[in-house]
Amino acid sequence: MVKKKTKFICQSCGYESPKWMGRCPGCGEWNQMVEEVEMTGRQKKTFIHSESSRISKPSPLITVQSTEEPRTTTNMKEFNRVLGGGIVAGSLVLIGGDPGIGKSTLLLQISSQLASGGHKVLYISGEESAKQIKLRADRLNVDSSNLYIYSETNLELINLAIEQLNPEFVIIDSIQTVYHPEVTSAPGSVSQVRESTAEFMRMAKVQGMAIFIVGHVTKEGSIAGPRILEHMVDTVLYFEGERHHSYRILRAVKNRFGSTNEMGIFEMKETGLIEVENPSEIFLEERAQSASGSTVVASMEGTRPVLVEIQALIAPTSFNYPRRMATGIDHNRVSLLMAVLEKRVGLLLQNQDAYLKVAGGVKLDEPAIDLAVAVSIVSSFRDKPTRSTDCIIGEVGLTGEVRRVTRIEQRVREAEKLGFSRVIIPAHNLGGWNTPGKIEVIGVSTVEEALEYALGG
Repeated sequence: MVKKKTKFICQSCGYESPKWMGRCPGCGEWNQMVEEVEMTGRQKKTFIHSESSRISKPSPLITVQSTEEPRTTTNMKEFNRVLGGGIVAGSLVLIGGDPGIGKSTLLLQISSQLASGGHKVLYISGEESAKQIKLRADRLNVDSSNLYIYSETNLELINLAIEQLNPEFVIIDSIQTVYHPEVTSAPGSVSQVRESTAEFMRMAKVQGMAIFIVGHVTKEGSIAGPRILEHMVDTVLYFEGERHHSYRILRAVKNRFGSTNEMGIFEMKETGLIEVENPSEIFLEERAQSASGSTVVASMEGTRPVLVEIQALIAPTSFNYPRRMATGIDHNRVSLLMAVLEKRVGLLLQNQDAYLKVAGGVKLDEPAIDLAVAVSIVSSFRDKPTRSTDCIIGEVGLTGEVRRVTRIEQRVREAEKLGFSRVIIPAHNLGGWNTPGKIEVIGVSTVEEALEYALGG
């Protein structure tokens, strides 16, 4: 009898070791090494399909024909925007999000719209039975003869069902429940997730169908399983939001067929997800008037400008070390801007607690929000409110200068469309574009100059 060889694999990063180790050398996580049985050469060959092993020859680049990928659009414009204009045939899309955030609801609605358009869609669920999916479909008013439901976790049976039905779109909910019977590890392990994803990628490329894979996320917010999972797929989408709020954000972090910074906003209702076409109005509708520490900034989310409110609360501390807390903004950026205000503006913030938040649950990571954050901090520190019709845009350097930002014309026009009467921008952004006539545009070169206009001294 041949002795089975085993190896230890890290469940966080996929690092392999011949012996068990308490701490993974690859990612540094503790107690993540799990013993798994190695596959033999015969078992590995079963993963290679005859159609995927066709021999190809190198060809000169000039002989390769470049044609735009055909896309299928849905009735949700926000979903099409995040994907770069629609669903690309033969693409493999990974959607991650917290449990109960609405991933299955979103994909079931998308499946219904595609099926209603005459496309054959196969919805495969490893977590729910067909009756459970039917109950959700009735609640969402989903009913189409082209939408097929299949509750299965065996990869071989799933592959057989796809070959028999030959659908145009396939939904896998979720990848952590799918297992290959010839892989000895448990479902959701590194080996199972890697082999299952590789098989779905092969099916998508060979048969030209678009496959959507749902992935669970860890408590840190990243997709569970090996990091190679995100490298294998064509597109990675994150479905974000608070359980106690009705708004959901679909964000692209990787997209081989479009922008990687696109964002789509939806509202969760009893009848399903409803797209929000103008998110700026949603983020600003509850803004308090004449409140100190509140500013509005026009941030670019992919190709679309979005106006959001930045709130700051500066209060004296009772501890030796003041607290610096930020939600939706990088904590290090807040500390940097407060240091600039202390050094260049002369504010004493060493004995002040600072709490900053982006209203609406949006995460901002571009430099153009620096000036609005700085004005919010000073407004709360001096207890002077900013004008409710002001929009502030600009990047702040370490010497206190205000640097130019990209796509300034789109940002200003978005502020004008929402009724703002004045916008403060970097002085270097004033030339080269047509300024709208209904909004006053002020160019500033330093943070002190911006504070003069925004707070009146």
